[in-house]
Amino acid sequence: MSLPFLSSSTSPISSPTFSLYPYSSLYLRHQIRHGGTSLKLLGFGGGERLKLVYMGKRARGFLWASSVSKCGADKRGDFGMYDDEEDETDTDTETEEEEEELKETSGSSSSLPERWDVLGLGQAMVDFSGVVDDEFLERLGLEKGTRKVINHEERGRVLQAMDGCSYKAAAGGSLSNSLVALARLGGKPIGGPVLNVAMAGSVGSDPLGGFYRLGLIVDFSLLIWFQAKLRRANVNFCSAPIKDGTTGTVIVLTTPDAQRTMLAYQGTSSTINYDPSLASLISKTNILVVEGYLFELHDTIKTIAKACEEARRMGALVAVTASDVTCIERHYDDFWEIVGNYADIVFANSDEARAFCHFSSKESPDSATRYLSHFVPLVSVTDGPRGSYIGVKGEAVYIPPSPCVPVDTCGAGDAYASGILYGILRGISDLKGMGALAARIAATVVGQQGTRLSVCHAGELAGTFAYQLEGSTVTSDIGSDHISSL
Repeated sequence: MSLPFLSSSTSPISSPTFSLYPYSSLYLRHQIRHGGTSLKLLGFGGGERLKLVYMGKRARGFLWASSVSKCGADKRGDFGMYDDEEDETDTDTETEEEEEELKETSGSSSSLPERWDVLGLGQAMVDFSGVVDDEFLERLGLEKGTRKVINHEERGRVLQAMDGCSYKAAAGGSLSNSLVALARLGGKPIGGPVLNVAMAGSVGSDPLGGFYRLGLIVDFSLLIWFQAKLRRANVNFCSAPIKDGTTGTVIVLTTPDAQRTMLAYQGTSSTINYDPSLASLISKTNILVVEGYLFELHDTIKTIAKACEEARRMGALVAVTASDVTCIERHYDDFWEIVGNYADIVFANSDEARAFCHFSSKESPDSATRYLSHFVPLVSVTDGPRGSYIGVKGEAVYIPPSPCVPVDTCGAGDAYASGILYGILRGISDLKGMGALAARIAATVVGQQGTRLSVCHAGELAGTFAYQLEGSTVTSDIGSDHISSL
């Protein structure tokens, strides 16, 4: 495959230490029916730390928990999700769309496709996202707008501080945001065949790992039907869980000014082994996307090199996401070993692009884009509300921003990347058109709370983009050796 524009009564229901909170265990105490919904009365912890909550399913498929001991059914937040009553009404349509999406994909889940359009190799993390104020960050000593790797104890401390706040969980990670958006854009044969999207990563055998892989928190004695949006969007997670491993989590704290502060607990999520299963997946892939966060562990870098080498050998394109400035700074030589030898596409924001180039903050993103495109066939650089750039052959094409009222900037770059990948897979040769679609997708995500492109918006965007493909005779079947000759 090539780039066309370059060639033209108290029974435990999970592990004894269900590690969302320190010292907590989860027990089923009672089950009742309410309004046609099964509500499960659960206990967290023990002794003086015991908390009783009812759990049930609400809009968007999330599990909610309401505290019994404080304010009856009005107090939510001990485990998680959504406490806006008006939000149920606002999301009825989206919930119906996602349930329809789940029905459409569940029938084919047992038979995997012969080839994958995109395979993502990245961190499999469960995201806990919520809205907080500046005082909350100051109280915990957190610097707003940064990303920090934390340990198990620090994670427990932050989640405990969020007790009573509204937050939600999703099968997350930066790469999975892009893959979900891509799968939804290509979920129907608009402008081309349905796209097959997969992800490989590392999750533990703990309940959160089951949630990530299957969309469920599972135990032999109880099934908590907690639908993960990764599963709903028909992104197939193809890696087996690591025995006795722990699944990574990211706590995303968004302040009213739409800035996000991310706290990452790695678990086993940065340890990925190159085994026959992964090699088989790569051999049937058109585009391999490597998430930059994986460079944080030395052993995983060896897997990245082997995966990229196999992908190029099999004629697939290799894309690399920069992920974070600190990742590039700490692993600069490793990044360039992969980018310089294997990458056909690089996704970065302006700060990350400058870090790749060793440019100062005074250098423009246009300069960084042009510089990088001397080494990588296609470079995608986002610059927040100022727009974005696509670099090819030492030149940079400016893409104006798509207007929106920012609500949550988390996931904007991930959404933009999905638009670029979608354009490539649809064989588009117009860089400005591809960039404009990517900008619209990013603006759509920025204008909402949450990192995922909805089914409804994806269908509308794909339909609009299909008009740009009419009359185009450019295909994406030319060998990747045409790219390396540039």
